[in-house]
Amino acid sequence: MPTESGSCSTARQAKQKRKSHSLSIRRTNSSEQERTGLPREMLEGQFWRLISEMKMWTGLVSLEVSLQDSKLPSSVRSTLLELFGQIEREFENLYIENLELRREIDTLNERLAAEGQAIDGAELSKGQLKTKASHSTSQLSQKLKTTYKASTSKIVSSFKTTTSRAVCQLVKEYIGHRDGIWDVSVARTQPVVLGTASADHTALLWSIETGKCLVKYSGHVGSVNSIKFHPSEQLALTASGDQTAHIWRYVVQLPTPQPVADTSQISGEDEIECSDKDEPDIDGDVSSDCPTIRVPLTSLKSHQGVVIAADWLVGGKQAVTASWDRTANLYDVETSELVHSLTGHDQELTHCCTHPTQRLVVTSSRDTTFRLWDFRDPSIHSVNVFQGHTDTVTSAVFTVGDNVVSGSDDRTVKVWDLKNMRSPIATIRTDSAINRINVCVGQKIIALPHDNRQVRLFDMSGVRLARLPRSSRQGHRRMVCCSAWSEDHPICNLFTCGFDRQAIGWNINIPALLQEK
Repeated sequence: MPTESGSCSTARQAKQKRKSHSLSIRRTNSSEQERTGLPREMLEGQFWRLISEMKMWTGLVSLEVSLQDSKLPSSVRSTLLELFGQIEREFENLYIENLELRREIDTLNERLAAEGQAIDGAELSKGQLKTKASHSTSQLSQKLKTTYKASTSKIVSSFKTTTSRAVCQLVKEYIGHRDGIWDVSVARTQPVVLGTASADHTALLWSIETGKCLVKYSGHVGSVNSIKFHPSEQLALTASGDQTAHIWRYVVQLPTPQPVADTSQISGEDEIECSDKDEPDIDGDVSSDCPTIRVPLTSLKSHQGVVIAADWLVGGKQAVTASWDRTANLYDVETSELVHSLTGHDQELTHCCTHPTQRLVVTSSRDTTFRLWDFRDPSIHSVNVFQGHTDTVTSAVFTVGDNVVSGSDDRTVKVWDLKNMRSPIATIRTDSAINRINVCVGQKIIALPHDNRQVRLFDMSGVRLARLPRSSRQGHRRMVCCSAWSEDHPICNLFTCGFDRQAIGWNINIPALLQEK
């Protein structure tokens, strides 16, 4: 007990000594503050804020803790007191140095005030002042130029916006998925329906005219990454993250079409930004009322990774799949047997596409290339590698003739001639990464879905034709993943889907679009 009371007495003396020392510091600081003109409360607040931050970083106890309430041994308490004293002295030195620097800055400012110049604490030399003055003049000039250009651009944009709204109109929104939509496709046989593949593990078939869900496929146990329709039968091919591709048959009865509301008249600018939280309102499960298919006719199981895309070869007797296992597989649809495994890509595949009239397949990859596989000669399966992008090739699709169009995360789209693989015949440069593109074969118009929620239309020579309207009341609110043309449909001839969980049907007045070109 005598030892404990002695330590308490020593601790109280040390505490009083620190308090008197702090008071002397504060008196000194107050006189310094009067000379510098800095608010006393602000400087003290900064000082003690540093102390409190130091406490949080170290996790030590407060400086004001009472030694009588502490259960630490006296030797440990003495060590802590000494350490905290050292820390306090270090902050005191830093604080005094800061005051000295501020006095020097004030002196320089007073000296330069007569010359009409002033500096902040970061610039202390007259040469830097001259440089800053010159830089400020340059900045002012550049700002005036930028403002002028922006004003004229807005005038030009207003005319383009009016034109885009006249030739590109939103007709129908297809809302019912519970997660983002990766792919959209249009049936090639009657009845013509719209298909969507979603990260919610389902694929849905829609009535294009009414926007009603007709069929729900729930046979996959992973994200459904793509959907393609058979060229002549009511069959759908879906690829999934469960490492399989499914072929399933559907039977639909189209509902009576309802009058289509005119959504072309919107207010506000075309570029009004929307919050990512502005998702389509879904009251319950829209797809719960439609027939559900749970078992496929055929399951294609040869990949060791996510199957990211699949497509039918011409005739529909074979199908090709692309996977993250760096391979593409060619299957016999009737027997589900693997016919060929297409290897050669150095990284994961991102897409595959087949030629509409020939036995040609093109595969895209994260290795910045896409490859053309030729199966026209049964005895020889040639492959050509196209190199021209600097980032992931997100998709490559065929057009009429001998052309292939590729899109990439490097923000470019390139048009290639299959007879000359060395360089593209046209390059389109954009301001955002490009996802799964699609080409209007008859009119040779490319639809580009972007990461930045925009959809743009270009011709094959790289001339921009239009940008689909997007505002707070219409258009996509998140990344646009895919586009698909349906040239012969009287109501909607272009479809897009995105991670805002909706697909959109557009009516593009192609003759007017090409006339304005």
